[in-house]
Amino acid sequence: MLSMTTKTLSRLAAVAVFTALASQGALAQKKYDPGVSDTEIKIGNVEAYSGPASAYGVIGKTEDAYFKMINDQGGINGRKINFISYDDGYSPPRTVEQIRKLIESDEVFLVFNALGTPTQTAVQKYHNAKKVPQLFLATGASKWNDPKDFPWTMGFQPSYRVEARIFAKYILKEKPNAKVVIFYANDDFGKDYVAGIKEIFGDKAKSLIVAEESYETTEPSIDSHIVKLKDTGADVFVNISTPKFAAQAIKKMDQLGWKPMHLMTDVSISIGAVMKPAGLDASEGVLSAGYLKDASDPQWKDDAGMKKFMAFVEKYMPGADVSDTNLVYGFAAAQTMVQVLKQCGDNLTRENVMKQAASLKDFAPDTLIPGIKVNTGPTDFAPIEQLKMMQFKGGKWDFFGDIISAEVGG
Repeated sequence: MLSMTTKTLSRLAAVAVFTALASQGALAQKKYDPGVSDTEIKIGNVEAYSGPASAYGVIGKTEDAYFKMINDQGGINGRKINFISYDDGYSPPRTVEQIRKLIESDEVFLVFNALGTPTQTAVQKYHNAKKVPQLFLATGASKWNDPKDFPWTMGFQPSYRVEARIFAKYILKEKPNAKVVIFYANDDFGKDYVAGIKEIFGDKAKSLIVAEESYETTEPSIDSHIVKLKDTGADVFVNISTPKFAAQAIKKMDQLGWKPMHLMTDVSISIGAVMKPAGLDASEGVLSAGYLKDASDPQWKDDAGMKKFMAFVEKYMPGADVSDTNLVYGFAAAQTMVQVLKQCGDNLTRENVMKQAASLKDFAPDTLIPGIKVNTGPTDFAPIEQLKMMQFKGGKWDFFGDIISAEVGG
């Protein structure tokens, strides 16, 4: 009788131990921070749906549509995305207000692809103090790549400095004895480019750069700067200006009959806002660099990734203007966010989401140019650091040459 009781007790003890281990295992498998449950992942966003940058509002609409598609396909590891996107009108005080609301009232898991350098600068310290991911920001400033001081902040698109380095590599290859002039906006955007060019030129910067000329965004015309730069006899003109001034520069150079190699920031590659006002003939031959496919360009009609994008637009954004690069951009960013969440599995903590975002290896969103891939690491918070050169010909941008990487010495 005693032995039976002992056996029973032993079995019960074994079952109890097994149950305890199993429940510990279950706990180990699922880890959640605020904004996550067995059925939902809450993602926050702020976008300029109104105000001076409202043209970018379509990015938020594209991402919302993309997450709807993912939810229709069953979500991510069985969890649906609840995308909460607010308008900040591209105004830093409103950004602060909306980000606080997302984090403190809505209790989102993270904030994804929020727009704008001045607006996101206003909340960067708050995000990092709260340890809430400020992930894949929609801004080209290079300062988002600072994992040491801001481990909860990461950019997405190639930074201004990345593009500047690629321009510098192209100049060194094509015109090793160039006489370069740099025309730039006297702000963080302009200075980022100048720094990037000099990083690649290195010791040669002093001999290659014959003049640096800055302008203020309050100037009505930049014609006098262009005349001054032409007089240097330079054969390479690096144009780091916003659309209005880029158009003025192209027009004035044409009037002066000055035809140096002309490299222009991708901030100003809009055909409608820059090339047409400057004159399509005057714009012929201008160089820039890009990383996104143009959905309106027939060269991509048989491309597998573009077919996926077009099917998505047809079903989830009918009537949208596919020639607007903000759509292919929003699609690529959302696809990258989904990849990171998939990599998290059931460990949906904010710490793990940053760890996974910093562990992307050769990830290729469908709307990026073939060969350009997303790569990150614990000390590299710049997801896209490759571009392809392009030239304005016959009224459109044509890609040419190999993919160029921005690494110094790479």
